[in-house]
Amino acid sequence: MIDGAKSTTNDDWQLSVHKVLEYAGKVHPTTEIISDRRLQGGELHILNYGKVLDRVRSMANALEKELDVKPSDVVGIIDWNDHRFFESYFSVPSIGGVLLELNFRLHPSDLVYIVKHTKAKGLFIDDSLLLLAQILSKEYKFDFIVVMSDKSLEEIEPLKGMSLASKVYGYEELVKSHSPNRRFEEVNEKSAAYAAFTSGTTGLPKGVFYSHRSVVLHAMTVAHDMRPTDTLLQVVPMFHANGWGTPFAAAMQGCRQIYPGRPTPESLTDYILNYKVTRTAAVPTIIIELLKRLEKMDPKPDLKGLKISMGGQEPPSKLVSELAKYGVEVYQGYGATETSPVVSVGFSKSEIDNLPAEDKFLKMKQGLIVFGVEVKVVDPITNQELPWDGKSVGEIWIRGPWITREYYNDPRTSQSFTPDGWWRSGDVGVVDPLGYIRLVDRLKDVIKSGGEWISSIDLENFLMAHPYVREASVVGVPHPKWGERPLAIVVLKSDYENLPKDEVKKSLLDHLSKKFAKWQLPDDIVFVDEIPKTSTGKFDKKLLRDKYKNLFTSS
Repeated sequence: MIDGAKSTTNDDWQLSVHKVLEYAGKVHPTTEIISDRRLQGGELHILNYGKVLDRVRSMANALEKELDVKPSDVVGIIDWNDHRFFESYFSVPSIGGVLLELNFRLHPSDLVYIVKHTKAKGLFIDDSLLLLAQILSKEYKFDFIVVMSDKSLEEIEPLKGMSLASKVYGYEELVKSHSPNRRFEEVNEKSAAYAAFTSGTTGLPKGVFYSHRSVVLHAMTVAHDMRPTDTLLQVVPMFHANGWGTPFAAAMQGCRQIYPGRPTPESLTDYILNYKVTRTAAVPTIIIELLKRLEKMDPKPDLKGLKISMGGQEPPSKLVSELAKYGVEVYQGYGATETSPVVSVGFSKSEIDNLPAEDKFLKMKQGLIVFGVEVKVVDPITNQELPWDGKSVGEIWIRGPWITREYYNDPRTSQSFTPDGWWRSGDVGVVDPLGYIRLVDRLKDVIKSGGEWISSIDLENFLMAHPYVREASVVGVPHPKWGERPLAIVVLKSDYENLPKDEVKKSLLDHLSKKFAKWQLPDDIVFVDEIPKTSTGKFDKKLLRDKYKNLFTSS
């Protein structure tokens, strides 16, 4: 590192996350924060940045003075997407604590492991999820539990007769009993603000602790495509890598925000139509459900101005062209829990800006690498760096200011990180000369047949472009001759469910033959009512591989 001349700028000014809300509360105090808890048995709350800032100050006082939370203490949260989760994003880190985002879709044994591993001091939990508090309390004793509810503690039925072995407080009671007068102290920007854990599909979950600095820098990147006139619908679960960063980015820009609580496809459609939503992000499975509802509407709605960012898994290109008919712009992003998560975003460069929507989407794929993130493509066998030519396939390695460089107290760090800070993503892909990433597969999901690689993602996407198909997942299963062969698991659209399966199978294989060589085609197609998904909405390929592992070897 080279040391140059001393600067005259205020480089000691800390990038602390509470400053994001302080800004929004002062510059955009009347901009709405809408929190809909009606599907959780609660109320519709219409707040604004000014009111939220006051509530956060009150809760920060309560955390410090009544709950005895100290700097570096970890406080877990189990909640749907609502205003109390949004407030907790700022209250806990503002006093130097770490907000531990717990994915309630994980198996309880994983949650027990996480709270024990992090030594969580306390737990914030929504009243509709109190059963999880009881399960966790049998294995781990919190100093306190704060119940987040629209009701008083005495009115919450699940609490009656429940043994939690911790002192229980009401969130609203704490806010009301503590003053909103508070001057936030500076928090070291390199201190941890949040903790999130991977979904644990292979072994125990792995922890990532995000610093204040990393979250603020990440949010500044996400925010550059937002304006104060935008309305954000927060669909991505807030426990999943800070909700992909959009709550912070929207606050930076003073956008109106909508928190849907416990959402349904119907309620999400209503929000988009009734509140004129202009920004949202979600996994493709949710957007597919949205499209199904739009297709049933007469007259068809005009959604021009709505931008949807999709991540988690690659959406079928057909989805993009269908949504474009309603004026919706769809683009992909790429990242992971370890990357905060934005690595690349599907923004178009001048070279491709005039292409039709579907062609542009196919060209941008997983997106353009954003400033601040370094990416290289590496041969997984030789560890040699490969060129950005759009053809050389290797593992994607990543590093940067919001990319983690180690797992929290975990010996598996050495398997995933290099000494100089590169994270080995486990994703197989290419980078083209324009700087766009295209994923071919996960290292663990790529199908190795007869010494050749077959991309499960490419097969899935082309299958989902067939008019009969609602969802499709492709996995490699053991084969006595070829090592592995592709198996397609398909959910048909309701209009085609009763067609003869041999006829449907032939149609799907004929369709795939337009793009894939015969040796790349699935050896079989299995039709199911539903494809299992992980806690983050991705196809659960581990479960599928296990379920069908003997399909080609049992005969």
